[in-house]
Amino acid sequence: MQGQARAPAAGTVLNALATGKGSAFAIDAYTTATVELFDDTEEVTGTVAEEPDADTRLIETCVEYVLDAHGGPEISGARVETESEVPMASGLKSSSAAANATVMATLDALDATDRMTREDAARLGVMAARDVGVTVTGAFDDASASMLGGVTVTDNTTDELLAREEVDWDVLVWTPDERSFSADADVTRCKRVAPMAELAFDLAREGAYGRAMTVNGLAFSAALDFSTDPMVEAMPLVTGVSLSGTGPSVVAVGDRESLEDVREMWDQRDGSTWLTTTQTAGTRTR
Repeated sequence: MQGQARAPAAGTVLNALATGKGSAFAIDAYTTATVELFDDTEEVTGTVAEEPDADTRLIETCVEYVLDAHGGPEISGARVETESEVPMASGLKSSSAAANATVMATLDALDATDRMTREDAARLGVMAARDVGVTVTGAFDDASASMLGGVTVTDNTTDELLAREEVDWDVLVWTPDERSFSADADVTRCKRVAPMAELAFDLAREGAYGRAMTVNGLAFSAALDFSTDPMVEAMPLVTGVSLSGTGPSVVAVGDRESLEDVREMWDQRDGSTWLTTTQTAGTRTR
């Protein structure tokens, strides 16, 4: 029994570390999970195609949770493999994408994709992420954007979806060579920018996502000790620009011609830049 699903990455509108409220949008870059189920082993094992030494606890736990909820006595073990276009620990929600893809691939292998709403499937992945310690907030904002597509606004303290909207944006991403793990973020410093996070939340609730992004980016770049220079370069040309997640990536949205001008500036920096678009379909089985 085998299943497969792919989940999009996401960029940040509002980081939930300060207040528990967050917002994110899906982008057209993917993590794919393939799950094979067995009746002759009690192990659940995972591999990450690009990272042979990667921590696989999250994807293994996602499989275990789905099997606990929807598997039968004939299923005793599984193997899950993920492969991704999304760099790990870059602020582009690679963990949420991996969890979503794994949950949906396991449901696909069980022929049980109709047994959970996609919101609940995202919540299951969030529960697994909390249990293995790869997230501070639970990241339901990131998970919901990746699972449902479009832009979502959430309360991560209750895993409540407050709003979802389909958006059609061009997106520019700059990813430095460094990595930044969400679980290592300085939460105390992030909570100090709560007034700015509340402002960004109000803007997001009003649908002013670009302005919310920029307020968020300035606040959290300062809190997490990232340079605001890439954002300042982009601001006159884009609809919104932000540090994505806990960094180090920076994402900007706007019209493609303006983003290409920003890309010329960001290309002078170490790391990689790439143009993509938003994604509205969310996570899908294949």
